[in-house]
Amino acid sequence: MASLGQILSKTFFWSYERGTWQYDLAVILILVFVLLTPRNWFRDKPESGGPAAPGQVQLISREGNRLTYRVDARILAPPTKLALQNDLHTALQEALPELHSGNFSIAKIEPLRDDQGKVIAYQVEIHH
Repeated sequence: MASLGQILSKTFFWSYERGTWQYDLAVILILVFVLLTPRNWFRDKPESGGPAAPGQVQLISREGNRLTYRVDARILAPPTKLALQNDLHTALQEALPELHSGNFSIAKIEPLRDDQGKVIAYQVEIHH
């Protein structure tokens, strides 16, 4: 009879042959874990620069239902072309209480650059 250490070692290193009850038990345990683990245990979100601090999202102009904001680029993850609009929408929604409902659309995005050409912020025009 195998010792507990040998059993754990064989299980950990997946040394059992297919068709044995130990192999079947390991597969069942993996399936139970994958299918029954609550989603909130894994918060898989893209990393961003952190929550917006005061002054990192500023209102520039207001014309009727059109608002233009300046959003500091440091609060966003390095953008891909497709994800930039979504990231800006989320940043505005989280930073500004009046936009928490998310009922706005982004009409225009303009990057603001420093002297070396590095993007330091985005000027975002939204429609409420």
